[in-house]
Amino acid sequence: MSIDYEIVVGLEVHVELATRSKIFCGCSTQFGAEPNTQVCPVCLGLPGTLPVLNREVLNLAIRAALALNCELAEHTKFDRKNYFYLDSPKAYQISQFDMPLAKNGYLDITSPNGAVRRIGITRVHMEEDAGKLLHAGQGGQIGNATSSLADYNRTGVPLIEIVSEPDLRTPEEAYLYLTGLKEILEFSKISDCNMEEGSLRCDANISVRPLGQAALGTKAELKNMNSFKNVRAGVEYEAKRQIRLLNEGGRVVQETRAWDAEKGVTRSMRSKEEAHDYRYFPEPDLPMILLTADMVETVRETLPELPQAKRVRFQTQYGLNEYDAGVLTATSELAEYFEAAAMGTNPKAVCNWLTVELLGRLNVEGKTIAESPVKPGQLNALVKLIESGELSGKLGKQVFAEMAEKGEAPQVVVKRLGLAQISDVDSLKKIVMDVLAANPGPVAEYRGGKAATLGFLVGQIMKVSRGQANPQKVNQLLREELEP
Repeated sequence: MSIDYEIVVGLEVHVELATRSKIFCGCSTQFGAEPNTQVCPVCLGLPGTLPVLNREVLNLAIRAALALNCELAEHTKFDRKNYFYLDSPKAYQISQFDMPLAKNGYLDITSPNGAVRRIGITRVHMEEDAGKLLHAGQGGQIGNATSSLADYNRTGVPLIEIVSEPDLRTPEEAYLYLTGLKEILEFSKISDCNMEEGSLRCDANISVRPLGQAALGTKAELKNMNSFKNVRAGVEYEAKRQIRLLNEGGRVVQETRAWDAEKGVTRSMRSKEEAHDYRYFPEPDLPMILLTADMVETVRETLPELPQAKRVRFQTQYGLNEYDAGVLTATSELAEYFEAAAMGTNPKAVCNWLTVELLGRLNVEGKTIAESPVKPGQLNALVKLIESGELSGKLGKQVFAEMAEKGEAPQVVVKRLGLAQISDVDSLKKIVMDVLAANPGPVAEYRGGKAATLGFLVGQIMKVSRGQANPQKVNQLLREELEP
């Protein structure tokens, strides 16, 4: 008998906080430095050293908890998570165990069909990062390595771990959750969330159970997923693997598996550890933290407008549709660019130029909005020139291309290329009369009732004026001459 299975997914997301120094010492967190040049006795755990909590780490962690609708603990503490691996010079990690910073939060996701699902967040806690092993050998993988070297620059970089409830039911929901989480963290300036640099890393706990069963199935933890697309693909493959295994009469074992993006499969790494395997105990060198109401309120005041609220405001304030509002709030930089460019002019027109022309060009060039050669004030000025009738929409595209190429203001481009729209009635009337005189046949056809001929005459005028004639005034003058 065939059994229908339900996928159950919970995500553990490690987020590198946007601080300039490490969590317990003053070493730099800058990415890309030479190996082992950003270390000190404290982050290396040398005898006689004592950690001191970076206050900004606590502030950013509180901000994240508030943004994710969590309940903040009144008292929280650090613990030692004991394990031996070469990327950890102390043979333990300072983390949080039974008294995390925050718990019982949530994040709402919206599926493509418009349905909203609330995904619970179990906890948010602070911890330090480990170092990084560099494997020498074929493919740079540990399985093929002839030797390994340890870079401890990342040791002690501040992290928060955000653990979701097992509320996700499809690979697509996992993708949407991560996308929504990344937006909140970026908008709140908590992290740059750069997955290529390791600022955001995700592990997925995946299990399956017969549809309608309350008890959870045996889970596998999936690691080594360096993009949201890989998370979606990894969850999909692992769920299918478990279902196939169960249908064949086998059983799922609790283990940690790695995602092989090249082959699109998961591979067993090791049996999954339990909490008791780490022998947690309170960190003796760090005191208990008391979160006062004033402390939390001070951090709450630094919270910016979050993505979902901004999307709603963009629709009501600027009259944008849901799709455009979603595109413009994909990142805080893009939303800020739009609002600056839309100031004092037509927001819908700005939206069109920004999403179609500018973002289209930047995507082709592999650039972000922060790298745009066209500044918000310049796009604002271009839209104002078109809205005022000083520049036609067609010529606007030519001007924009020059702006994007040379970084010039639209007024400079218009003057340099002589592209100002002709709106002077006397100048336009001369062009109209010349075109009518040169096209007696179409003039007679129009006067004989063939209304479509007007478009031909307008085209001839635009050709003679090199596209600079004001279309509205051209139409008005033509009708006045052709319909006495």
